[in-house]
Amino acid sequence: SRYTFTCDNKKVSNEQVKEWLCELISAEGFAYGYLKLTYCLRRKFNLIINKKKVYRLCKELNILRPQRKIKPKHPRRLTRNRVITGSNQLWETDIKYGYIAGEDRFFFVMPIIDVFDRCIVACHIGLSCEAKDAVFALKSALFKRQLYTQQQKPVFRSDNGPQFISNLFEKTCLELGIEHERIPFKTPNLNAHIESFNAILEEECLSRYEFASYAEAYAIVADFIRFYNETRIHSATKYLPPLECYQLLKNNQVELKPVKV
Repeated sequence: SRYTFTCDNKKVSNEQVKEWLCELISAEGFAYGYLKLTYCLRRKFNLIINKKKVYRLCKELNILRPQRKIKPKHPRRLTRNRVITGSNQLWETDIKYGYIAGEDRFFFVMPIIDVFDRCIVACHIGLSCEAKDAVFALKSALFKRQLYTQQQKPVFRSDNGPQFISNLFEKTCLELGIEHERIPFKTPNLNAHIESFNAILEEECLSRYEFASYAEAYAIVADFIRFYNETRIHSATKYLPPLECYQLLKNNQVELKPVKV
């Protein structure tokens, strides 16, 4: 099946379970085989899941114990404390899962937020979210901000999901000259701005609708992101919508406090 149940009968997409597996092996579960990872998923995430399914998901991710590389191709660059003083210095991303009741399947939203001006610079919405989709979203964000050919590019911060630890994504960051930071396991506070946006997306959009189809879900989420950028005011941007704030910042017509992350 495309999902797993929790002990309180909530559906969790297999992609979310894969993300948790990647987080586990990037932390205390590095030496664990699929059986121990099964127990970790049950303990930490309250999942009802059997070892066969965990074996299959590990196999799809190429992280079964014998396949696991001792040294990853791209060692993780951990987040460090920063003071952000302008747009395009730090972008954050995280994947949000929505449910399409009419089709009994999940869809994926991967927004990229600018930590300073709070704009959603680009966003992937799709029935899957693979490394190639994450790469496309990142490139779209660079194009939208006219940074693609610029020397100075934002630091890009994510968790340890399969998209972000993939060779394709890391190689792209190297080619583009982007510093990619990955937050340690179980530290969502280090990705606080995108976590905050995803909570807004859940409360003000996803939880308000029962989507009949993927087309409907796509249209409603895309509309909400437009509304968030162009209309919804934000206390951190002096009660301006993020896009307006970004334009004013570019023209030195507004000043914001530095953001400590």
